[in-house]
Amino acid sequence: MTHAAATDLNAEIARLRAEVEALRLRAEAAEAAADHDVLTPALNRRGFIAAVNRTMAYCQRYAAPAVLLYLDLDGFKGVNDRLGHAAGDAALVRVAELMLANLRESDAVGRLGGDEFCLLMLNAGVEEGRDKALRLAQALETDGFLWQGERAQLGGSFGVRAYASQPDAETWLAEADAAMWVRKKGSRA
Repeated sequence: MTHAAATDLNAEIARLRAEVEALRLRAEAAEAAADHDVLTPALNRRGFIAAVNRTMAYCQRYAAPAVLLYLDLDGFKGVNDRLGHAAGDAALVRVAELMLANLRESDAVGRLGGDEFCLLMLNAGVEEGRDKALRLAQALETDGFLWQGERAQLGGSFGVRAYASQPDAETWLAEADAAMWVRKKGSRA
């Protein structure tokens, strides 16, 4: 092999390695995007269900406690109606950021759709979940949301449901959602 041919071959190998690395990075980014909400920094429903399934498996294996906090924003339609959909989107981002700022490394936050979020806490029971829900609800109400100089109130109803060997993630989520609706209806009475 001539020196020129060896140089060309080495250059082609280097180019192919760079191309493979670029493809690997794109695949990682696509995989991460598949599990994350397109608007907020939270997981999307698919990614959150995967986190719940991992947590359920961990809880079963190690008899560890876990709790779900299901949040439905109160008065969110009013933000959209009064300030516009861009403000509503920014409010959803704010809520996700607030929840992410108040979790531990072992926790997960997901936006399940619309104005519904869920927080998964590993190694926490129902009392820790209720305390966290109370603190998050207070932070939502206290901090509110500022859009182009105008303050909008944010509030939410939380449902808290501890892991109790539910058969699957959807059942556990449905139980936390039902607990949230009980609280929401109770606050209207």
